[in-house]
Amino acid sequence: MLEQVKDFASHFFVTGDPLIYGADVSIVVVSLAIIFVLTYFKRWGWLWREWLTTVDHKRIGIMYLIAALLMLFRGGVDGLLMRTQLALPNLHFLEAEHYDQIFTTHGTIMILFMAMPFIFALFNIVVPLQIGARDVAFPYLNAISFWLFFFGALLLNISFVIGGSPDAGWVSYPPLAELGFDPGPGENFYLLAILISGIGSVATGINFMATILKMRAPGMTLMRMPMFTWSVLVTSMIIIFAFPALTVALALLFIDRLVGAHFFTLTGGGDPMQFVNLFWIWGHPEVYIVILPAFGVFSEVVATFSRKRLFGYSAMVASLVLIGIVSYLVWVHHFFTMGASADVNTFFAIASMVIAIPTGVKIFNWLFTMYKGRIRMTMPMLWTIAFVPCFAIGGATGVMLAVAPADYQYHNSYFLIAHFHQVLIGGVVFGMLAGMYYWWPKMFGFKLDERIGRWAFWFFNIGFYVCFMPQYALGFMGMTRRMYTYPEGLGWGPLNFISTIGAYMMGIGFIILVWDIVYSIRYGERDLTGDPWDGRTLEWSLPSPAPHYNFARIPVVTGRDAWWIMKYQMKPEERPDLGPIRPIHMPKNSGRPFIMGVAFFVSGFGFVFNWFVPAIAGLVVVVLCLILRSFEYDAEYYIPVHEIEETEAALGRL
Repeated sequence: MLEQVKDFASHFFVTGDPLIYGADVSIVVVSLAIIFVLTYFKRWGWLWREWLTTVDHKRIGIMYLIAALLMLFRGGVDGLLMRTQLALPNLHFLEAEHYDQIFTTHGTIMILFMAMPFIFALFNIVVPLQIGARDVAFPYLNAISFWLFFFGALLLNISFVIGGSPDAGWVSYPPLAELGFDPGPGENFYLLAILISGIGSVATGINFMATILKMRAPGMTLMRMPMFTWSVLVTSMIIIFAFPALTVALALLFIDRLVGAHFFTLTGGGDPMQFVNLFWIWGHPEVYIVILPAFGVFSEVVATFSRKRLFGYSAMVASLVLIGIVSYLVWVHHFFTMGASADVNTFFAIASMVIAIPTGVKIFNWLFTMYKGRIRMTMPMLWTIAFVPCFAIGGATGVMLAVAPADYQYHNSYFLIAHFHQVLIGGVVFGMLAGMYYWWPKMFGFKLDERIGRWAFWFFNIGFYVCFMPQYALGFMGMTRRMYTYPEGLGWGPLNFISTIGAYMMGIGFIILVWDIVYSIRYGERDLTGDPWDGRTLEWSLPSPAPHYNFARIPVVTGRDAWWIMKYQMKPEERPDLGPIRPIHMPKNSGRPFIMGVAFFVSGFGFVFNWFVPAIAGLVVVVLCLILRSFEYDAEYYIPVHEIEETEAALGRL
């Protein structure tokens, strides 16, 4: 045990790097500031009652959103550090090992701990309101999902200052990620953080699939659902089948590292290619897990701000389902260069091209929806329109990469870097920001300031093209991925410098976005109607923010764009009688999901350093929480009619 403590101490003081010390100091200062504020204003009880123990889907969605923005900052700082290192030839702003850690955590955080919580934020905030439900199907499980994500993200992020970050790339291929080549705790942080948060992701997929299939308001058939809800349904199905492959791959790799097994070592009878296949069986569907909700956002935004029904609704649904199916048939294009047969490469090349067709259908449907519409250039619409050319370029370069012989030239070059950032930033980040601006009034009761938002938009968008367009050329010029420095004389310096300028412009855009939020908290236009955009779907029929029970009476849906029909196409006397207000059955808050998250964190931290006492103790607490839950019979309550009426009257709805 003493030797383990010594190892921990040596890992804690990783290096003399000022970046590490700066992070240590900032973490301590911020933590003390938070503790001081909560203590001074006596808000500890409020924090526990209202947030840490909540099972309200709206509050869980807000916590996901805050976490996603924090992770966007962390991942963005990593990106800026890399771009600073590559701005000029022969720089040593970062040493090779530190650079390896940063590009590993950058990719991991942006995909799994920024994009995933961002889409889960919108799942939680929007879906129950759009389908006329009072909560998700399993509110308690929803809280567990969030806290597993949160503490998984925390486990990965503390690796920067305790023990050392993972450095085997965000894909962590063996044998590089095996114990013999990567003996530090960094890779353990990576494996356990994703395993813990991945459990929550699978639970979220199950939860929202059940919610959408079983809790829709009367009259809301599948073909009357809003397009965002459709995108969440398909995404949830992909999550359920894709994430177990990642969980198995990471669990087997962790067993290799923990007890010396040989699942992925050739000398021990294992096969590293098996890990590669399992990883990308998850990895390429993951691209669609994060992009399909963005497509749903764009569909809602385009219809609302064009004041038209979405063009080609049935085709849009069919394309979503087709993307969900074909997303499982393209994973091998990530390793065309690893020696598969011509027949295998041909099949996956064709599948990779075919999946571009339903995506193209969507873009044309959005354009036709805008055609002859009365378009309002609000912030959500700006982000949506910016997405179209950006994603078109990303799709075109994706088809280029799908050509197996050409991929031999593009693979592992900066052309590939530019392509997937074009798709993931231009698709996912643009989509999530469009959704954030669109549903922000519904979350908080006020709009984000449009004037400041436009400054953020233009800095981010111009910076995006300045950053990534040169990288296509760098790829053609032979610059490969994962280079931490390069010599003079190759002609790469000017383009890298331009790319770095673009990255800093994007960083400025993010800072302005944060300022927009801070400014709007005090000065933003208040939403007094619940329908600031003149929306089309049911969430806009509620006050902003919505009461904790959502609907005093469950609505009856008579067609697509249910709220639009109620507002403009249905006379008051034609509206169905919803009956009197009745007591509403709701789940009670619980602190057990938070405790389970802490227990998983303690267990994961113990396994990182092979400290089996806290590792096992954490798992015992998890099991104990599960047992206690199974004997909990008083987990719901009824909101009495008089309380509902008082709330509705205060909101001006009675």
